[in-house]
Order: sequence, then C-alpha cells, then structure tokens
Amino acid sequence: MNFGIGEFYSLACALVWAVAVVLFKKSGESIGPFALNLFKNTLAAVLLGITVFVISPEVPDFTPLSLGLIGVSGLLGICFGDSYYLRALNSIGASRMAVAQTLFSPFVIVLSAIFLRERLHGLQWLGAAFVLGGIVLVTWTRDAAMSAVDARRLRTGAALGVLSVLLMAIGIVMAKPMLALHAFLWVVWLRVLAGVAGLLVVIAIKRNAGALLAEYRAVRHWPQMIAGSLAGTYLSMMLWLAGYKYTSASVAAVLNETAAVFIVLLAVVFLHEKVGRRQVIGIAFAMFGVSLMVLS
Repeated sequence: MNFGIGEFYSLACALVWAVAVVLFKKSGESIGPFALNLFKNTLAAVLLGITVFVISPEVPDFTPLSLGLIGVSGLLGICFGDSYYLRALNSIGASRMAVAQTLFSPFVIVLSAIFLRERLHGLQWLGAAFVLGGIVLVTWTRDAAMSAVDARRLRTGAALGVLSVLLMAIGIVMAKPMLALHAFLWVVWLRVLAGVAGLLVVIAIKRNAGALLAEYRAVRHWPQMIAGSLAGTYLSMMLWLAGYKYTSASVAAVLNETAAVFIVLLAVVFLHEKVGRRQVIGIAFAMFGVSLMVLS
C-alpha cells in the first residue's frame, strides 16, 4: 500500500483534533462537557449545512435504509459515544481515558473484518501494534492520587470509557458504506444532525435547558471554544470521514490514533508541559508504526 489521499486525510485529522484538544482544554475551564459538546456539534451542523448547499446543493437520492444507517451512526457516535466519553473523562481522568481510547483501532479492525470484510496484511499488523504500543507509552502515567480514587467510580468510569469507544467504532463502521454510496458532504452533515438531534432529546428529557443557558452566559473563553469547535468538529469531522472513505477503515482507525502523539507535542510547545523518556520512546514507536502502516 502506498501513501494515498485517505492516509493523508487520516493523519491530518489526527493533527487537527490535537489542536482542538489544546483549545478545548482552555475553554473547558468555564463550561461543562455536555454544554461544550452541544455547542461544538451545533456549530458544526450549521457550517456543514452551509457548506453542503454551496458545494453540493442537489439532494442525493437516499433510501430509507441509508438514512436510517446514517442517523443511527450519528446517534451512536456523536450523541451517546461522545456523552459517555466525556462522563468517563470526568471520572477517570485524561491519562486513563487516553489509554482506553486506544481500543478504538482494535474495535474498528474487528468490526471491519466482520461486517466490511477488510483485512490488514503483512507489516500493517506490526505497524498497528507499534502505533498502539506507542500511544500507551505516551499517555500512560503513574497517578500518585490513584489510591484515593473511589474504586467503584474508577470501575464505572473505565466501563463507560470502553463503551464510548465501542459506540464510536460501531458508528464509523456503519457510516463507511454510506460514504461510498452517497455524496460525502451530505453523509457528514446528516450524521452530525442526527447527533445534535439526540442531544436535544436528552435536554428535553432532563429539562435542563435553563442550566445550559446559564453555562453559556458564564463562558470566559469564547475565542478558544469557537476555534476548537471549528477545528475539532467541523474540519476534523470532514477529514475523519474522508480518511474512511478513501482508505480502509482499519488503516484509518490506526492512523487516527496518532492524535495522542500530536497532543503531547503541542502540549510541550504551547502549554509548556514536560515530556519524559517514556513519552519520547512512545512517540518514536508510534511514528515508526505509522510508517509501516502507510508504506508497507
């Protein structure tokens, strides 16, 4: 396999998402995760709608089955997957959640083998192992406060983290065939709309719209939140799904994992965080694994 446009999109998505994470870290100081998730996806839905009607205004001939699969994909990946992810993040912390997130690639690889009949070949398996091993080295930290964490809360948070990654993997594997059958931008837009619709249903059930409005009024970092939403949802969503459209789901999933490496590098440059020897070795492992994945 040569380095193609699909591999480029997948790596570009990882970099853009890493930039967004740095921005979200700042904006998250004054807004809760659910409110942030609703804002970024709503903004992306509006911008994607404008993009669709400018670039591809003709409505595709969707079948009811296609619309159903796109809608369920958005509900699983954006509404439920993101929601459980953010809850797990609050329960077990970023470093443990980052390790749990490395399950995304294995989940996608297994689901793609079962439902899409995709296979990794030769050195690609070795490359995948290096990438995942590198991500674990980069993100795993010894937390001195771990003994003080409630064991039940830790187990529940870990379970939610694994569930969120599984739901995201199921959602993207469901969406991949639709990307081949229908106009790319329409599939991306409808998927985000389904996710936003799910979030609005949650708000209606919980009747907490007033509390959300109060959160938005208290936001102190609007520039970072808007920039993070543009990068992390609008741009990265298109790059993410474009990667899955133009290369196999298995390869795209592994390359997306390099976001953790980019996050560490950006944190060193812009947040002045220190990186230890283990993280440096992990970055080297991941980059070597990427080379095997895209050039083998």
